[in-house]
Amino acid sequence: MLADLVRIAQTPAPSHQEHQRAALIAAMWQELGYTPQQDEVGNVFLKLGPTEGKALLLSAHLDTVFGFDVPHVVQERNGRLVGPGVGDNSASLTVLTRFLKTLKADQLRKPLWVLANVGEEGLGDLKGIKHFLQHHHQGIHRYVALDGYLGMVVTQTVGSKRYKVTFKTPGGHSWGDNAPSAVHALGAAIAQLYAMQIPREPRTTLNVGTVSGGTSVNTIAGHAEFLLDLRSLDVHNLTHLEAKALDVIRNAAREVGASVDLERVGNRPAGDLQNHDLVRLIKSAGSRLDLDFRQVASSTDANAAVTYGIPAVAMGVYLGGNAHRQDEWVQPSSMKTGLALLQQVVEAYQKLPE
Repeated sequence: MLADLVRIAQTPAPSHQEHQRAALIAAMWQELGYTPQQDEVGNVFLKLGPTEGKALLLSAHLDTVFGFDVPHVVQERNGRLVGPGVGDNSASLTVLTRFLKTLKADQLRKPLWVLANVGEEGLGDLKGIKHFLQHHHQGIHRYVALDGYLGMVVTQTVGSKRYKVTFKTPGGHSWGDNAPSAVHALGAAIAQLYAMQIPREPRTTLNVGTVSGGTSVNTIAGHAEFLLDLRSLDVHNLTHLEAKALDVIRNAAREVGASVDLERVGNRPAGDLQNHDLVRLIKSAGSRLDLDFRQVASSTDANAAVTYGIPAVAMGVYLGGNAHRQDEWVQPSSMKTGLALLQQVVEAYQKLPE
């Protein structure tokens, strides 16, 4: 698996530009004797086993948070493999690919669908899994997304709404004109956003992640923008926070005399994953490997299943750390345990009564 992991991790796959890694995964699955399909958004997938019946869907996302400008080099350091994206989610793709190598597909009693999907990270906004479920949800009975660390099971969604907020004014010269500033509007909006009362329970957060704007030190800014991230464990809290935050932004623009454009660039559903039976199956499978599990809340591809009422979890299959950093690391031996866990989960699902 180590050679496969290096091969995958050293192939860049920033969100919306996963084509190189998608081609690599398709080629690797073909080398194993499968015939992968690829859809119009770039997902690579297999439909294995019987054509009748509801499938178990397994997925691992292709994309990383790193662009083509980052050197994608994996190195061995003190028994660990280190490099950008080596864990999230290259290690999960590696385990999924090795699972396919060990799978006896002709012996499957129930359908098994396997997906390497685009657009999980950041502003990818779950593009790949949303598209796949939109077109195939009627055939899916349960869904397991491979993401996160071994011993973690994501059982609760963190929903999010994300906006690109753009302020505009005529601008002008800082001495010669007396015009409103887009940067002033941006600053006022951010200050008022952070002054909002946000509920602590269920956990709800607000974050302005990036800001930009202006032309020079002596120019009244005609353009400024920021990216806003709103999150909550509760769908009602998230809806209320979204409405309140947008009102605050509009009011700040109006007070300064700027126009504002609100573009929603992210919408990850919050809600009940209906996964109690699936979690029990995973814990039972893990007990045979002496694995203890910690149930957590997170934002993963599993969120997309809420829309269709498909029971879903996200499950880790490797040990590592420093996710989303260039010195991310993976403990190589842990992938063997992750592979065994995945094999046990699929085997247990195959034995479930209809």
